[in-house]
Amino acid sequence: MFRPSHSSLLLLLAVCACAPSEPGGIDATPGWPGESWPVSNPAAEGIAPEVIDSLVAEMAAGEYGLIDHFLLIRHGRIVADHHFEHDYAAIASAFDTANHQYNYDHPEWHPYYRDTDLHTLQSVTKSVTSVAMGIALDEGHISGVEAPALSFFEAYDPDMSDPRRARMTLEDLLTMRSGIDWNEMTSYDDASNSCIQMEASDAWIDFVLDHPMREDPGTVWDYNSGASVLLGKVVGVATGQRVDEWTAERLFRPMGITEYFWKTTPDGEVDTEGGLYLSAHDLARIGYLFLRGGVWDGARVVSEEWVRASVSPVVTDIRPDNGRPDAGYGYQWWVPDHEAGEAKVFAGNGYGGQFLLVAPELDLVAVFNGWNIHGGAERSYWRTLQERIIPAIR
Repeated sequence: MFRPSHSSLLLLLAVCACAPSEPGGIDATPGWPGESWPVSNPAAEGIAPEVIDSLVAEMAAGEYGLIDHFLLIRHGRIVADHHFEHDYAAIASAFDTANHQYNYDHPEWHPYYRDTDLHTLQSVTKSVTSVAMGIALDEGHISGVEAPALSFFEAYDPDMSDPRRARMTLEDLLTMRSGIDWNEMTSYDDASNSCIQMEASDAWIDFVLDHPMREDPGTVWDYNSGASVLLGKVVGVATGQRVDEWTAERLFRPMGITEYFWKTTPDGEVDTEGGLYLSAHDLARIGYLFLRGGVWDGARVVSEEWVRASVSPVVTDIRPDNGRPDAGYGYQWWVPDHEAGEAKVFAGNGYGGQFLLVAPELDLVAVFNGWNIHGGAERSYWRTLQERIIPAIR
């Protein structure tokens, strides 16, 4: 069973294990999806329908740019489910059309995988990878988040001359405090961006491990997709299964997720920083699993301890925005709204407009898929849940 570190224990979140009771005759008994989600409507689940109608009208009018899907679930029932069509082949014709899985303008790869409803998740992939790691810890394949990260990479013979590298733990990777010298706080159009350089390389693990250290691990938050690649490899080394196979068996199958795609690198590693594709309805299952404390329809999938630690704001001072509380970061999960060490909203967040947003106290899951990689959107839906939907709950 996973045992959180001391720092995580201080920040544990009381994630709802069941739906809240509500006044006014609203049935708050949670639903569970089988092959599909139960369907309701906003009014029946205590949400002002005119607010949702207004929001959808703005999306249809293009105010949110290239939004592909908006899905809202309350008490385990779909209350809004809207798909928006865009001619991505025509849009892509204005850009480089080289057929490559990391050409973000190629319509066979982005935003959908080859004319399916599997949508690129980009960095929401990191959050899913974290769940897979939590299951590996629960089953005893990994001793704990305090384990030295480089102990899983002996086959790569990393340079250990800098003593800071030896001190780097799995929790340092999970919380983006690796200490590795990494440049990703710049545009993905910038050739100096370390993530873009990694995606163009032939050996991703070596690329990350070859980077020198810049700070002491565990001290400075620095967004690093390479750390997420290392985490995926750790799961593979620890379990003896490639991380995509492990995730399919231990996470997807128990929740009824059968359709997915996961990119692999030139040397056969799984892209655990941004390579996963799921449908909007299946991405919502990941959020709903965490909303229910790691239990899926009566069966434990991942420990409640891991869920709580993952969405606790271990880092609490990221990107202040117009006087709002600073965003937090847990174990590869964002915590955009938190109070007294507890998440009011937690999220998976991905390039181009991929958001899995969960408000546990209100029993809400929202999914937004889009592909706004060239600008042009008047509005962002990063805070749509907090600023539009939550105030509409009666």
